[in-house]
Parts: sequence; structure tokens; C-alpha cells
Amino acid sequence: MNTALLNSLPNSFRGGPDEAGHFGMFGGRFVAETLMPLILDLEKAYAVAKADPSFQAEMNGHLRDYVGRPSPLYFAERLTEHLREVSAASGRAGGAKIYFKREELNHTGSHKVNNVLGQIMVARRMGKKRIIAETGAGQHGVATATLCARFGLECIVYMGAVDVARQAPNVFRMEMLGARVVPVQSGTRTLKDAMNEALRDWVTNVHNTYYCIGTVAGPHPYPAMVRDFQSIIGNETRTQMQEAEGRLPDSLIACIGGGSNAMGLFHPFLDDPNVEIFGVEAAGHGLTQLHAASIAGGRPGVLHGNRTYLLMDDDGQIQDAHSISAGLDYPGIGPEHSWLHETGRVTYLNATDEEALAGFQLLSRLEGIIPALEPAHAIAKVMDLAPKRSRDHLMVVNLSGRGDKDIPQVAEILRGRKS
Repeated sequence: MNTALLNSLPNSFRGGPDEAGHFGMFGGRFVAETLMPLILDLEKAYAVAKADPSFQAEMNGHLRDYVGRPSPLYFAERLTEHLREVSAASGRAGGAKIYFKREELNHTGSHKVNNVLGQIMVARRMGKKRIIAETGAGQHGVATATLCARFGLECIVYMGAVDVARQAPNVFRMEMLGARVVPVQSGTRTLKDAMNEALRDWVTNVHNTYYCIGTVAGPHPYPAMVRDFQSIIGNETRTQMQEAEGRLPDSLIACIGGGSNAMGLFHPFLDDPNVEIFGVEAAGHGLTQLHAASIAGGRPGVLHGNRTYLLMDDDGQIQDAHSISAGLDYPGIGPEHSWLHETGRVTYLNATDEEALAGFQLLSRLEGIIPALEPAHAIAKVMDLAPKRSRDHLMVVNLSGRGDKDIPQVAEILRGRKS
């Protein structure tokens, strides 16, 4: 960990952002003048809601009775044994004990619903009845459409045309729930471009519209607000691990796109120095080719209202990102992740498309759990890290989404290899 940087940090890694929304040099709010009053109104509304016991009580009720929380902490016995055999074959005789935080069992099939519920409740307090969202893999769009249906709100979801094609099951789900899905044809026609269109809509319709951002990115207060709503993942994990093992885990692993599922798991553990934390970016075809690993292959810049690590060319223009998983196919990362990288508190790794496919297949066959391609990137790194740890090492992986949405895409890839 960088000692020089640590000398200038607050006592708690869980502190922040500051009043202007900065995590060190990252974050902030870089938005059109038209949006500033709305951003400030949102900041005030969230502060009031967060301090209101009735808001928390209502949210807890929905999380329990509608979302189905708490999500289980599951001991992955067969995966653990398999990787211990790998360790033994290499002469180490180790192999961590692996647990999954099973966010894919939430209503709507991923962690996204935790954040969307909180934001929709804030939007209703603000009197906003038109909800817009961006989505890549479709899980955030499905969660937004679901909660809009639950509360009787208009819902428009922007989705890159490439993602509309490769995530057809989720598009149909959103439409069944009453949402209007708008295919975005500009740019690379993926998540970045969907977010661009959602921001254009928001600027045009500020009077009646709430923009429900799906990750720990965007202008302040979104990164902190989304993190707060997702921290239920890590808070439950602390309690469940104490019940299961009588102590905290030794390491945490989660995939990173914008990074909300990871921040939800990581944040409650940031001040526990003995807990190793790993985020896994999407390396796509490899770091020298098309990928979506912003920390491994990017540098600080400004996009979508915040300063963070981005994939940029020498002229500062945003580069195309690629990942087999639509939810990780984004040229940036949440600003708090950038800060945690700079301070050294979290170690950021990356996994290629091929490694994610291997993780997807291994988990399906060993545990009877078909993961989304996003957390399959984390499984890929578990396959590397777990055999190198001792047998008493406790490792928790955030299984952030289920793989139903990805089965047509994976089936096409695997069939193509057989032909």
C-alpha cells in the first residue's frame, strides 16, 4: 500500500466523499448547467431520506418481502475441493474455502435491485413520476422496470443496439414489465452510448424526470448513494460469515464494470486491514487489444459527470471498450474504485473473455449454478488465487447475477467452436 498517499488520507477508508463529491482527486460533478439545480435537489433529498427512520423502515420492508433479502452466503463445496486438488497437483497442498454471496437469488436476478429500490423511493419523495435508466447487460434495466411497475411509474430504458441484440431475454422482460426500451445506434452502440442518451434525455426533461443510474459512477451524489444502497451486500456478509465461521473472511472478490456490486461487498470491510480485497476488470481480447479494463489500461479523465480512470487515446478521446459481458463493457470505472486503486487498499486484477467463459462453465458444472458472464470474470480469478491460499483461508465471491440472460450468447459461441 502506498505510504505517501496514506499520510494524506482520512482515518477511515469508509469516509468520503467530501462535500463536493471527491474521493481524493476522483469524483466530483461535471455536468451541464441545466442539471446542477437537479443534482443539488437530489443531494438534499437523499440526505433527508437517509436521516429519516421511516424511509429506512419502508426500504427494509421492501428488501425483505419483495426483494427476498437477506441473500444466502453459500459454501461452494465442490469448487473448493476442485481447486484444492489443483493446489495439490502443483505441490502446494493449499486451497481456500470459497463462499458465494448469492445476489443472483434476489428478485430480478442480480444485485441491481438493491440500488434501484432506494433510488425509486427517493424519486417518489421528490415527486418524479418519469424514470429513465441506462443498461448494458439489461439487469439494471430489468430492476428499474420492475420497481417502476411495482410503484406505477413511467419507465424508459436506454440500451445500446449491440446489447439489445445480445441480451434479448432481458429486453423482452423489460417490455413485459411495461418499460419502453430505446435502442441506441450511436457510437459503439453499447453501455457508454446508452448513458450518453440517458443524460441527453435528462437535460431535456428535468422538470418531471429522475435518472436512475445503475452503478457507482456519474456526478455526485450518485457514486456515494449507489454505494450506500449496495452496502447491504457487505453488511450481510459480515454477519453471515461470523455466523458460519466465527470470524471475518480473509479475502473478497468481485467483478468490476462501473463497480456497484463490488463496492457493495467491499465498503463495509475497507477498514479491516487483514481482509484482502480484489476487483476484477474485463480484459476482453487482452490488454493489448480491445478490452474494458480501465485501471489496467487507462488513465484519469472526465466522463459522464465524474473524474475517474478511463480508456482514452493520446488526445484524451474515449476509446472503444469491449467485453464478452455487456455489463462490463464500459470504458470507465466508479471514482471510489479509482481512489481505492491509487491508495492501494484494493487490488485490481483482470480476466479475459476466454477466462470468463472458462469460469462460467466450471461453476455451472461443479455447483449447479449458472452465473452471469459478469461474475464469471471474478470466478476466473478465483481459479487462480484460491489454489495459492492456505486451506483455512476464507474467500467470499460476490455472485452478482444469474446467467439466464447470457445462455443464448454463450450457446452461440460454444456451438460455433464445435462446427
